[in-house]
Amino acid sequence: MRRSEIRGHLLDTALRLFNQHGYHATGIDLIIAEAGVAKTTLYRHFETKEELILAALERRDEEDRNAMRAFVEQQTRDPAERLLATFDFLEATVRDKQFRGCMFLSAAGEHKDTVDPVFRAALMHKRLVLAYFEELAHAARFAEPKRIAIEINLLHEGAVAVAQITRTAEPTRQAKRMAQQLLAAEERLAPPARGGDAEQRTQAET
Repeated sequence: MRRSEIRGHLLDTALRLFNQHGYHATGIDLIIAEAGVAKTTLYRHFETKEELILAALERRDEEDRNAMRAFVEQQTRDPAERLLATFDFLEATVRDKQFRGCMFLSAAGEHKDTVDPVFRAALMHKRLVLAYFEELAHAARFAEPKRIAIEINLLHEGAVAVAQITRTAEPTRQAKRMAQQLLAAEERLAPPARGGDAEQRTQAET
């Protein structure tokens, strides 16, 4: 394998093992054995286990957020409906046989110090997901997009936590129904006037 392929293979292996066993319980020797590489090969790409964890979380962050955006954009062009479609994506994630809960919450739970680079990487992922929800809420012209994003995010997090315990996708469907009720009751701003309409009103006033 080429150098980039080896690095990708190591990250894939590490992510799978971190998901199955946790971050502290997964030792370097297990990763090396599962990846089928020499220890020197791993350390050529990642000088420390922390560096490997950070790279793995960065990869997972990009994959998860890109996959959610692509999924949502395929479902509908309506921004408000896209907020709801994020729960369909979440349901598909929970249904995956590899689902063991949120890897970022697990990372933060095992690296509790708020200045720990792993904790901060997990926090950054959560902030970026929240920013995406706020982007959709802005596009849907909700009067309070930041609050909407926070509440949608809380429904996501709660659904994942319950799904991890129950090992069913029902919590994600329940969360979507709650989100539908939430959005239906929210005030939305009027769309901006088109240029032609504004010009006609100006002419009428003069």
